[in-house]
Amino acid sequence: MSQQHRVAVIGGGSFGTAIANIVADNGYPVCLWMRNTDRVEEVNSNHSNQDYLPDIPLNPALRASADLAEAVSGCDVVFVSVPSKSCREVAKQLSPLIAAGTMLISTTKGIESDSNQLMSEVLREEIPQARIGVMSGPNLAKELAARSITGTVIASEDEDLNATIQDLLQCGYFRVYAGNDIYGVELAGALKNVYAIVAGLAAALDVGYNTISMLITRSLAEMSRYAVTKGADPLTFLGLAGVGDLFATCTSPLSRNYRVGYALGEGKNLDEVVAELGQVAEGVNTLKLLKKQSEELGIYMPLVNGLYDIIYNGRSIDEVIGNMMWAEQNRDVAFSLKA
Repeated sequence: MSQQHRVAVIGGGSFGTAIANIVADNGYPVCLWMRNTDRVEEVNSNHSNQDYLPDIPLNPALRASADLAEAVSGCDVVFVSVPSKSCREVAKQLSPLIAAGTMLISTTKGIESDSNQLMSEVLREEIPQARIGVMSGPNLAKELAARSITGTVIASEDEDLNATIQDLLQCGYFRVYAGNDIYGVELAGALKNVYAIVAGLAAALDVGYNTISMLITRSLAEMSRYAVTKGADPLTFLGLAGVGDLFATCTSPLSRNYRVGYALGEGKNLDEVVAELGQVAEGVNTLKLLKKQSEELGIYMPLVNGLYDIIYNGRSIDEVIGNMMWAEQNRDVAFSLKA
């Protein structure tokens, strides 16, 4: 390793634990902050996190703490891996503990419901002294923790930050690419959650591969159309953070959002689905925001409108799909790279 860094990972869920374990495997000192003291004890004593990553052994060098100040003490790199609804609260607690110039990396794929801000914007607002980056890609946590080969994107306008994160995480099964489109990378990660619900719903109906492929492709066009309107680079959506993450979450039952859609397709209502999962998937919250934004900005988003009608307006799946099939036939590729 070119330089010794001290690392903290804020959030002991499946992805935060997987990232912390990679850092430990690569020989860097790392502390995983978790709210639950029983889980802290499990990580430190048994080197496991059975609630989130069952049967995955963790590196014995990975240390956990329920004390936020202790977890980030002396750290120059901090990953923030908490749900979007908790991000601002945690950021407020972190702010007095973070030294100027600390690299702060958001891995959360969501949008704050009250402000419509992405997580990097929340972190920049609450912790202005930090250097901000975001990380996103087709990174299903259980596969990553099991050391399946995958890739991700670290995005920041700070090239040194990008290089540092690549150094911390690059290994034989995890390829880390760099980019500077923070907004596009982060927006892609948030938007695809909605379309994973659509894909899960379709899979439960056993619609066939032609239909699934059409849904995923139209999802990419729809999320790209929204993102370009908001100022993102359309090329970002052709990479790992865009089509890569979209494909993974729209086809895998490891995706919480896909499971939400699948359960809806089986006839369950949203309250039943949330009760089974134990928490709300990010896509459910993002759907409301996208519906509101698309109407305000005049963006054509039939999949978002259709899913919203199914979940919140009680319309039947058959009716929504029928309306979509007879909707206006726009161009296949909805944005242009030409100036």
